[in-house]
Amino acid sequence: MAISMKDYLVIGVSSRALFDLNDENEIYEQQGLDAYSTYQIAHENDILRPGSGFALVKALLNLNEIAQERMVEVIIMSHNSADTSLRIFNSISYYGLDISRAALGGGASISPYLEAFGVDLFLSADEEDVQEAIDSGVAAGQIYTNIVHDCDSASEIKQIRIAFDGDAVLFSDESEQIFQTQGLDAFVENERKNANKELPEGPFAKFLKTISALQSRFTTSVSPIRTALVTARNAPAHERVIRTLRAWNVRIDEAFFLGGMSKRDVLKAFAPHIFFDDQAVHADPASQVVPSAKVPYKRKGS
Repeated sequence: MAISMKDYLVIGVSSRALFDLNDENEIYEQQGLDAYSTYQIAHENDILRPGSGFALVKALLNLNEIAQERMVEVIIMSHNSADTSLRIFNSISYYGLDISRAALGGGASISPYLEAFGVDLFLSADEEDVQEAIDSGVAAGQIYTNIVHDCDSASEIKQIRIAFDGDAVLFSDESEQIFQTQGLDAFVENERKNANKELPEGPFAKFLKTISALQSRFTTSVSPIRTALVTARNAPAHERVIRTLRAWNVRIDEAFFLGGMSKRDVLKAFAPHIFFDDQAVHADPASQVVPSAKVPYKRKGS
């Protein structure tokens, strides 16, 4: 009987998100595909260093060991061809990552295969791939690769830590647009008037609900998953958020209502394996201290 991906939390990750391929990408951008392919084939036995998404992927896969059942499936989703992918798989084997499935597009768009594999979260360094994923309704983030945070590839990761922004990430950008077009006072008044009205779902709502469902399978005191909401909202705009999460029946372990403060120091203290935010003004400084990914707005008409 065929295996159904619906039974798992499915993570699609590009090779450049999983491994440090900054030098190789520079070859591709400056010298073209043929030079990149020649380089990868010539170095296919050279092990790649962990990239920005490595610790998150390792932590998620470790859930299978902790639960003693398969809960997570990670799929490599790459523009590489089969011929240039051996270095990726050799590195996966070297680090002992339980990844056996791949979608290798050979330069073609990855987005048509997200639904085919039942992907719940897609991480990539490619802006257009991430945009297409968001447009197709899949939670996706463009991971920052300019800084690769220290990762002991041999150490055991006992707890996954994931941090989310609120508006335009967990929730729709409806309230965010009021802030952007009408200002802070209009935003606060709108949230005050609608405090009892559930916020519409954003691109990461389904992913958060899936994570929360996994959390419920463990006791609170020993849960291997910990989440945080890190938002620029503050009182009185906090009430609608709390009531929405309650209506969704999801668990957020920690919440920070910062009222315009920088998110950088709070994130450094929480130390997530990944932080998702829609605005570069928050995601850029966060990426200096923790692995971070920018969530694009869904394009109109998508």
